Amino acid sequence: MSAPRTSPDTEPPSLPHDPTPLSRVLARVSASRAAGGPTPVVVFDLDATLYDNRPRTLAIVREFAATVPASEAGLRERLDTLTLDHMRYLVADALELVGVTDPSVVKRVTSFWWARFFRDRYIKHDVPAPGAVAFAQACYDAGANLVYLTGRDLPGMLTGTVKKLRDDAFPYAVAGTQVILKPTKKASDDAFKRAVLPTLTRLGAPVAFFDNEPANCNAARELLPDADVIWLDTQCVPNPPPLAEGIPMVRHFEGFR
Repeated sequence: MSAPRTSPDTEPPSLPHDPTPLSRVLARVSASRAAGGPTPVVVFDLDATLYDNRPRTLAIVREFAATVPASEAGLRERLDTLTLDHMRYLVADALELVGVTDPSVVKRVTSFWWARFFRDRYIKHDVPAPGAVAFAQACYDAGANLVYLTGRDLPGMLTGTVKKLRDDAFPYAVAGTQVILKPTKKASDDAFKRAVLPTLTRLGAPVAFFDNEPANCNAARELLPDADVIWLDTQCVPNPPPLAEGIPMVRHFEGFR
């Protein structure tokens, strides 16, 4: 099992992508529908799971760079060298890669990023993970109810989130699909998801849960014991808890059958 990474590029992967868990989920959905029991439910996180949100961070940092005055030409030059591969969970880590380490500058950039990253209008920069749209559609076509369970907040990110799902052709705004967001920005992602997970049985029988955060995967393993919990090895919060034993990983959603 790979150690959780704060970016897809921070460490070389120890294992290649194995789509077996994806195929197993599809098989479970089909078997559940054929058996005539409760409707199977597949739960997806959004950021760093169905979506690569590093382009959002890069766009914001580039926007900051455009505001840097001529008196700080050296800073702007360094910021202009940033690419998608530099992006990390923490903006400070990305800046360090191009030699921007002055605490006051890092604080300025991070504050600029923080004021924008959790806003509707920047979600347009996100890019679906490889195979994500096709896999979500395959689950839906096989008979699953889909839940997009995200740590994004309702006041600041609902409009951008649903527009992006629609524009990228994820199953959405049709029977059997639901988006669940945090009620406020300040709410803890972990606590929010732990509170929501037990309520998902109202929609059917949860058979799969996908998330990039080990803490959320561990919670799903505990609270949805009959579901396949799959960890997305993309990026996650620094210093996460150990992933519970037996939770498989995928790097994206390609290769399923």
